Amino acid sequence: MKKVMFNRRQMLTLAGSGLVSLSASASLAQSLVDEIEADSTPRARRNSMGFRTVQWRDHFDSLRHGAIICDSASRAVHYWSEDESTYLVFPCSVPMTEEFTRRGRTEIVLKRMNPTWIPTPNMRERDPTLPAIVHPGPNNPLGTRALNLSWQYYRIHGIDDERKIGRRASNGCFGLFNHHVEQLYNLVRIGTQVVVL
Repeated sequence: MKKVMFNRRQMLTLAGSGLVSLSASASLAQSLVDEIEADSTPRARRNSMGFRTVQWRDHFDSLRHGAIICDSASRAVHYWSEDESTYLVFPCSVPMTEEFTRRGRTEIVLKRMNPTWIPTPNMRERDPTLPAIVHPGPNNPLGTRALNLSWQYYRIHGIDDERKIGRRASNGCFGLFNHHVEQLYNLVRIGTQVVVL
């Protein structure tokens, strides 16, 4: 015998129509069970993230030029302005594996609007089908903005596939929704300090 679970909407519908009672006929009850079981459409799997609280003072001596913490564990990018009037936290994609994850101190060295994406040599080696270059546009893996870190090939950038947000999906970068990276792009400057946890 299958276990039948009713969601809130189904229970309210049944209750409103007077069908949830001891006098409901067995055949009517069976037809409802069959209908509910037939409506077993796959449900979308949600990205689950648990932002943890981080304090800039635990990682920086000051907020000179602002500060960013890229938190791989909670899959979030935190930003504080130099005058501490602005604090923002954004969900992000993180590196797929520890092999691709680099931790430590770095800084923003270049800001690029509508960036061109060139896969790294290692990415091309792992997947020779990758294009040599992707120009700005909706299919660009860097999205609408890129903030290059002082580490070669590492960036905070937009994203072409929003399903990656909250997942281990990158080759080392931190990907944000495009509207979030555009907001961050307007706030940071060259020299903004970054810590990757």
